[in-house]
Amino acid sequence: MDLTTSNLEALFKGYKTSFQQGFSSLGAEDDVAGMIATPVPSTTAVEVYPWLKSLPDLREWIGDRVVHSLESADFSIKNRKFELTEGVLRDKIDDDTYGMYGPLFQEMGRSARAHPNKLLVELIESNPLCYDGQNLFDTDHPVLDADGKETSISNDMGGAGSAWYVMDLSRFIKPFIFQKRRDYDFRSITNLNDSNVFMTDKFMYGVDARVNVGPGLWQLVVRSKQTLNAENYEAARLRLQGLLGDYGRPLGLAHTHTMVPSTLEGAARKVIGNSLAAGGETNEWFNTSKIILNRRLAAV
Repeated sequence: MDLTTSNLEALFKGYKTSFQQGFSSLGAEDDVAGMIATPVPSTTAVEVYPWLKSLPDLREWIGDRVVHSLESADFSIKNRKFELTEGVLRDKIDDDTYGMYGPLFQEMGRSARAHPNKLLVELIESNPLCYDGQNLFDTDHPVLDADGKETSISNDMGGAGSAWYVMDLSRFIKPFIFQKRRDYDFRSITNLNDSNVFMTDKFMYGVDARVNVGPGLWQLVVRSKQTLNAENYEAARLRLQGLLGDYGRPLGLAHTHTMVPSTLEGAARKVIGNSLAAGGETNEWFNTSKIILNRRLAAV
């Protein structure tokens, strides 16, 4: 290929098409981040989330309005920068072997689409502090009881095995946050006069983004490291659905999804996916939640 400006622009467009094909290849069932995280556009280096305190709920209007101050919580998430760059030797383009890189850029696109889930798994497994100063999965999240006194409730079922999670994903707010300052963008350096191209004899192609993730509402997810069986599934489900807000207010949570690592897929399908139990009787937990298979989750 002649290394003219128009030819190099056409080559970039071809590689970008490959990137976009890979980016769009991730099916809805594999877009875990899209299911479990609230997407939030970012306009600055650090975003503050004053609304991360409770799930809003109407009350009977008696007397004056009760004003819920959004300034009562100041949890923040700082954006981070990420990149993936590949260099294509000038000789490969000279020799018309540039077509061999198409699958590489498709995989780069797929990697970019899957990147939010990678960040979320790292977050989940690190069990960070959330807006109330406690770890995301903890046994003593502070809430106010019916008398206005502080008490503790738990969204962690304990155990020592591989972690699995029951979640309410029916709300507009999700258990986690995906914050996006600058979207994943495929770019290139193909100017023959560029100093980097001059020194390395390579054209550069890469994707970069400025994003981050953080814990959202801990009330929407319960973690268990106990054996995934019908008994423990019921216990985790009851824990989630029975969580209370301040002043003993039932949150009315629904258990909609169960997220598991690959090693617990069979156990999850046995508990949730089979219409009959092992003894042939009706399985009362059949289809009571949808399984999210998150292949990045670690297994013990």
